Amino acid sequence: MSDALTRPASAGTSAPPKPNAVVAVLALAGIVVSLMQTLVIPIVPELPTLLNASASNTAWAVTATLLAAAVATPVVGRLGDMIGKRRMLMVSIVLLVSGSVVCALADSLVPMIIGRTLQGLAAAVVPLGISIMRDALPADRLAGSTALMSASLGVGGAVGLPAAAFIADKWDWHILFWTSAALGAVAFALVLLIVPESKVRTGGRFDLVGSLGLSTGLVSLLLAVSKGGDWGWTSGTTLGLGAAAVAILLAWGWWELRAEQPLVDLRTTAKPQVLFTNLASVALGFSMFAMSLVLPQLLQLPEQTGYGLGKSMLTVGLVLAPQGLVMMVMSAVSAKVTQAKGPKVTLMIGALIVASGYALNIVLMSEVWHLILVSCIIGAGVGFTYGALPALIMGAVDPSQTGAANSLNTLMRSLGTSFASALAGVILAQMTTDFGGHALPSENGFKVVMAIGAGAALLAFLVASFIPRRPAPAQAATDTDEQPEAVTAKA
Repeated sequence: MSDALTRPASAGTSAPPKPNAVVAVLALAGIVVSLMQTLVIPIVPELPTLLNASASNTAWAVTATLLAAAVATPVVGRLGDMIGKRRMLMVSIVLLVSGSVVCALADSLVPMIIGRTLQGLAAAVVPLGISIMRDALPADRLAGSTALMSASLGVGGAVGLPAAAFIADKWDWHILFWTSAALGAVAFALVLLIVPESKVRTGGRFDLVGSLGLSTGLVSLLLAVSKGGDWGWTSGTTLGLGAAAVAILLAWGWWELRAEQPLVDLRTTAKPQVLFTNLASVALGFSMFAMSLVLPQLLQLPEQTGYGLGKSMLTVGLVLAPQGLVMMVMSAVSAKVTQAKGPKVTLMIGALIVASGYALNIVLMSEVWHLILVSCIIGAGVGFTYGALPALIMGAVDPSQTGAANSLNTLMRSLGTSFASALAGVILAQMTTDFGGHALPSENGFKVVMAIGAGAALLAFLVASFIPRRPAPAQAATDTDEQPEAVTAKA
């Protein structure tokens, strides 16, 4: 590693960090941020009334968060590598708290969209937390800790849905956001007190042109994908945004390859281990979203349809909650498999488990326990894959690029989720059944979406098979663990 590119951060705390405390605090921060993503789900149908706006306009309360997260994740990851991962982690949590307070005070659409945008800007917390773990933890703790941190995305979502549904059902909806703000404040205080700053930084000049180019391209792409169903897939707006996204991202790639200090090092991302891991992440993100779209609808549709179960949103949350606990448990199991066989094997196992869960769901979808079983099986697969992805990325990139590389991988999963949402929406809108004069998604429509989810997981398995074999994770982690000391000595 070059002395010019990497330098030690200033000392944060005099006492060495306690690994258990650091892992617990970072995982809590990840869970708090993932809670933000499910916070509004129970009140989405009521937002037009609550905010005195049309349904198409209130949908921006969800879309704004998606767009902000896509823009912030790679940018904040790169800034973390440059000026301090802990520092950017705390900035992200402050944005989450600020956005939560704005939403808690909102009674109209514009403040709500502003608040949700600020919340979305906090999405880089998980990849930053993983990167801090690489720099701060002993080698023997790294695999399990990063697996837990990565799984916190799913854990927070699974636990947050029933909690949000309960709060929305019992109290004023503003309490949802006051709760989010309070949890964010607790996370900030704990990070400030317990989490050390990384000693590994790249320094240098921030790639403003690259940041603007990537942000503009991603916003254009995600707007076309997320709003295409409302605007029409062949409308001038959708096609224009899609074409603009392609042109801008191609120009951005040209710029990044020529920039001295690029926002994203495309040569590093072209390494087979990074490239195929990111491609598998897109397929996994696609596959995982199908469950979160299908199972809640199956649970809530009227029993008279013959396949709906007629349950409340609170029941939906309780049915999906065990999945989060399974993810947490399986993240520890995945770490042991990674240490024994390597993260590539772990990722392939997880993809097969996810595919088997969707295949089972096609034949088991008529009872509540069927859906609990299916969600737990898929959750187990997610726990495996989420634990393997950061290990694969960190095994292939320099410590000084960890934040940017993990953030890009998180972005790839988000893109897969966005594509899945768009495709599933088209399928369920086309494959309908008449119910009392209303068109509802048909049983076969749900089965097609689940079959596609299984296919996407199998595609992730196939892509993962092309990931090169790497040295044993323990050795890679040891090299990583020794790196900051070597850098500090050189400095």
